[in-house]
Amino acid sequence: MYYSIRHVTRFRYSSPVSESVMEVRMQPRDDGNQNCQRFQLQTVPRTRIQNYFDHVGNAVHHFNVPSRHSILTITAAALVRVLPPDPIPEALAPETWDALGGLLDGYGVWDLLQPSHFAHPTEALRALAADLKIERGPDPLTTLRTINSAINQAFEYAPQTTRVDSPIDEALSRRRGVCQDFAHVMIALVRELGIPCRYVSGYLFHRREDQDRSQADATHAWVEALLPDLGWVGFDPTNDLLASARHVRVAVGRDYDDVPPTRGVYKGGALGELEVSVRVAPSEAPPPPPDPDPDEPRGGWPTSEESQEQQQQQQ
Repeated sequence: MYYSIRHVTRFRYSSPVSESVMEVRMQPRDDGNQNCQRFQLQTVPRTRIQNYFDHVGNAVHHFNVPSRHSILTITAAALVRVLPPDPIPEALAPETWDALGGLLDGYGVWDLLQPSHFAHPTEALRALAADLKIERGPDPLTTLRTINSAINQAFEYAPQTTRVDSPIDEALSRRRGVCQDFAHVMIALVRELGIPCRYVSGYLFHRREDQDRSQADATHAWVEALLPDLGWVGFDPTNDLLASARHVRVAVGRDYDDVPPTRGVYKGGALGELEVSVRVAPSEAPPPPPDPDPDEPRGGWPTSEESQEQQQQQQ
């Protein structure tokens, strides 16, 4: 399946700001069952954009707008091919619990068993684990399926009840939130059981017949757990799904703090307002790519003082 993705982020300021500096993670990953055929990032005001790949293969673009502006618009356009993942069995052998230890050195994932900024154990998390009877089941895969469904049933999907920087206890106390919250809760529960688990930022293609809870016009987040013989397996607690060809992966990390779609600062005392629009649509197979534009802006990454942060929450 080919998908055409258009992700527009617009920052409006109550008065002109003197400079914006921004880091963007919007380019779909090129690994596993997924291949990013094309990607283009543009800004208004127009500026030069640079990019690099971080230590886990996430594409990171960064730029600055050094002139005064009242609106900053970032438009990402991608064409990505996603194949169905390999079939996942209903369960694994009980001895798979013992085999988990052998994965840690081979994959270098010790940090994905440790508490992270947004996904860490708290008293409220332990209370949830007791309430939902979260414990090691017959095998790791069965346990993950159980946790995925339990979070979906125990939490209400309710946009605007948490913030982009909400600690895990806000969603836990209210038993409601968005995909970002559900992913953090699941990661924290799963790591406590000794299963390496990571946060996935990306997009979900919504079809009317699927009745997904997550919003179609927003970015999405889910979880990947590392299992013997299967590798990374995706779980979507927001929609009680295993990740499929409808899930488009953009970036992976310990939690949202590692992989926000945008992270930036601006100079000035203005108030900022964020607008986000996402469209994921099926597409035909692509024609050959055009020659690159020699005038396409590419640019630097200066420092910023007396700045204010700006990010977007994943829904």
